Amino acid sequence: MESKEEFIHQGSSFFGRHQNYLSEFVYGGIDGSITTFAVVAGAVGAGLDNSVIIILGFANLFADGFSMSIGAYMSAKSEKQHFEKQKAIEYWEVDNMPDTEKEEIRDIYIEKGFEEPLLSQVVEVITKDKDRWVDVMMKDELGLVEEEKSPFQTGLFTFISFLIIGLIPLLVFVADYINIEITNKFFWASILTGAAFVIIGFLKSRVTNNSIIKGISETLLLGGLAAVVAYFVGDFLEQIIR
Repeated sequence: MESKEEFIHQGSSFFGRHQNYLSEFVYGGIDGSITTFAVVAGAVGAGLDNSVIIILGFANLFADGFSMSIGAYMSAKSEKQHFEKQKAIEYWEVDNMPDTEKEEIRDIYIEKGFEEPLLSQVVEVITKDKDRWVDVMMKDELGLVEEEKSPFQTGLFTFISFLIIGLIPLLVFVADYINIEITNKFFWASILTGAAFVIIGFLKSRVTNNSIIKGISETLLLGGLAAVVAYFVGDFLEQIIR
């Protein structure tokens, strides 16, 4: 049986390995909570039954979550492929056009303020190693830095976050459906979703290195506006259609 220390160590190791995916978790959570709550608010505004709200909510949760995760995966994969393509081109140019590429290195470091004799020494050191040479060209000429994150895990963390945080606005309605009597369901769903917005806003501030208050306020404001719009649109359509 694992000791408490081993369990904590394994947990820390897991989060340490995946902390680079915090931004995907944050933005997946923001989208999941806002869109699902907007669906719930619109359905409540339209006066739909509890079971219909659950159906619409879960349909949105999985369809939008899957769509967003696929988009994140494809975007990350395209960036990796673009980087590898440009890197292959730079290797070809270094092999077949060394004088031209060396002159480009010289121009780069002239722009950085290097002067002779140090300039020639730096160029010589960089161009002695082909890998280092290409790395400098990728970063300083093309402005490209290799993305270490896995496209698959980028999509996976986005999907997981979308589902976990996006489920929160539905919890009250699911509880009521399984005979846990709750009054003012939309009020309590709003409270729970607001708490989710606070958590996501806090994590967002960690990703963007902005003020915690600003991160929380922006998330609450955007989520609240989306819910208000959805509620009144649902109410308006219900008045017209019935």
